[in-house]
Amino acid sequence: MSIVNNTSYQPADSFSPITINSFKAYDIRGELGVNLDEAIAYRIGRAFAEILYKRYHAAADSSDLKKLKSAIAIGCDIRHSSEQLKQAAMAGILDAGVDVIDLGMTGTEEVYFATSYYQVLGGIEVTASHNPINYNGLKLVKEHSKPISADDGLAEIRALAESGDFTNAEQKGELRLLADKSAYINHIIDFIDIRKLKPLTIVINSGNGSAGPVVDLLIDKLVQANAPIEVIRLHHDPDGSFPNGIPNPMILANRASTQQAVLDNKADLGIAFDGDFDRCFLFDETGEFVDGSYIVGMLAQAFLNKYPSESIVYDPRVIYNTEAVINEHGGKAVISKSGHSFIKQVMRESGAVYGGEMSAHHYFRDFFYCDSGMIPWLLTIELVSITGNRLSELVNGYISAYPSSGELNFRLTSSDAPTIINDIESKFADEQPSKSMLDGLSLDFGEWRFNLRASNTEPLIRLNIESRGDKQLLQSKTVEIKDWLATQGAVPA
Repeated sequence: MSIVNNTSYQPADSFSPITINSFKAYDIRGELGVNLDEAIAYRIGRAFAEILYKRYHAAADSSDLKKLKSAIAIGCDIRHSSEQLKQAAMAGILDAGVDVIDLGMTGTEEVYFATSYYQVLGGIEVTASHNPINYNGLKLVKEHSKPISADDGLAEIRALAESGDFTNAEQKGELRLLADKSAYINHIIDFIDIRKLKPLTIVINSGNGSAGPVVDLLIDKLVQANAPIEVIRLHHDPDGSFPNGIPNPMILANRASTQQAVLDNKADLGIAFDGDFDRCFLFDETGEFVDGSYIVGMLAQAFLNKYPSESIVYDPRVIYNTEAVINEHGGKAVISKSGHSFIKQVMRESGAVYGGEMSAHHYFRDFFYCDSGMIPWLLTIELVSITGNRLSELVNGYISAYPSSGELNFRLTSSDAPTIINDIESKFADEQPSKSMLDGLSLDFGEWRFNLRASNTEPLIRLNIESRGDKQLLQSKTVEIKDWLATQGAVPA
């Protein structure tokens, strides 16, 4: 690591109280020049560092905190505004008297890795992921890559950042540059046995985001080990102007290039990432997009084959297939509220080897209970190789046995989410379904079920419906509930 003395951002001499509207439930996201800029990034960096530093020094000498380095790891994605925001946040951290490890251009999971691997107080990734080009944000984690939420530290950070009532540190922290990704790459590649890989052609669409350099390093590892993998790179070079559109494979139109490349190259599967590659999206050999809930079941099976009787964590939006796979393979099913902070906490409490959400977030015990977009595709090519099955053969049985609607999003025009959730429960009360309020409302009628919940990150309600092998029932119930939501002022988003 090389040591440098300063950053390019110079803060104001004094700090008046301000309001910062870019704080969300789990992270910080805002529109550039409206509720996020370099001055705000400085305040957030300084508040974050000061709060972690005080916790560190207040801890008893025997505390686990005292084993950590008084430093914060920070990286940023490829967006044009990200480096400047990172420089500002680093200046705030250094002024709080805390050292900085600058990781350079990274994906979010690289910050997760560095925070735990280098045993520092916390980490920051400057990223807007899949949000519009005029947005950016910061994702924060504390020691051991544990998440920070509004109920667990984020509100305190916001209050200090807004007040500007910072403590003058006795001396500034030191800035160290650490762009070497070797430790992270070695850790990721160890999730699979390269010797088991069979000849495969794969398409990887990095979306001109931050994934390209990491993909190259992983492929180099596979080549060095003589793995018979051919890679078709698509939209590969990082480019903050996003010439091929914002990298967000959840948008239907954004899937076409990956699908076509799979078909044109007769590839065995396709892989696509969002901007900070903490999510991984898969396409089978026919170019068909594979819904994330079925990937959860597939990876649960892969882990239970390796680690029998382990716990698997999953969210309550779509559950039939995941629970069936876990039960069939002798695992322990552990359900959790949606959202990374909840999934990670439940995984730590249960010691789960793997956790998955239908939103394409996949969490791994051996990756510090964090989510990774790189590990899932490596596990998938290993599973395809070991089983000799195509990706479609691995998931189509799941899809037929437990068809689902996919996540349907609605904007509210004349009612609020609690009222709609209460009213839809009343609508179905006579059918006496089993009910769960773990995350929104889940009603299970035996042969079909649905989950309706308010989004944690957007002004939407989200609906998921599934059935036990009955596509017609699924379709009829989807139409019924969509039509009913329309009468409540909920319009498709």
